[in-house]
Amino acid sequence: MRALAVTPIHLPDHEVVRRQARYDRLAPPGLSIELRDVGAAAPVSLDDEQHVRDSEREVSAALAAANPGYDVVFPDCVLDPGVPERVSSGSPRVHGLLKLAAGHLAASGECFGAVVRNEAIATELGKRLKAYGLGDYVAGIAVLDLPFEAIADTAAWNTALARAVDGLARSGAVAVLNGCSAVDVEPAEPGALPARVVDPTALALRLLKIEHGSRR
Repeated sequence: MRALAVTPIHLPDHEVVRRQARYDRLAPPGLSIELRDVGAAAPVSLDDEQHVRDSEREVSAALAAANPGYDVVFPDCVLDPGVPERVSSGSPRVHGLLKLAAGHLAASGECFGAVVRNEAIATELGKRLKAYGLGDYVAGIAVLDLPFEAIADTAAWNTALARAVDGLARSGAVAVLNGCSAVDVEPAEPGALPARVVDPTALALRLLKIEHGSRR
């Protein structure tokens, strides 16, 4: 199974390499993922509404131009830029990390929360979840208020994440989506956090592999 992932922002080469290595680690056996930078016309971070819209435009174009030799394509972003709200019948099929992961939690009957880096991302994530019909399952979205550089700083991100999980659990969340596709989630000691933390990328990749296998 071949998949193409497109970054939501224009990244330096070293960050593309880091994210590609993460996909190589997370991909289940039989799934090969190629990460491609979206291009210089895209923003370099998602810090406001205009950045989000510009990212959506550039990612949509990149996904639409993907080689039909890929089985699936998806944006490397939990905001699912360029992902249709309804199932796409095209080839290759367009999937969303958020749609897959959050949909799975909702289908399991779990109330979940999410953590994100900033307010602009929180606003868009909330809109996406409602568009997917999952709003009733969302306990809340916590903003970590972290700089872009924290995405590659596993320790800093996970420290902020742990603090946010407490508040989301008090709001009813039994699971918390880590709202960045490129962050490594450090496993917590059993019982250390009041809600389990879900890596949406890892979960979505497992679901993609299962779905693809069932369609063959």
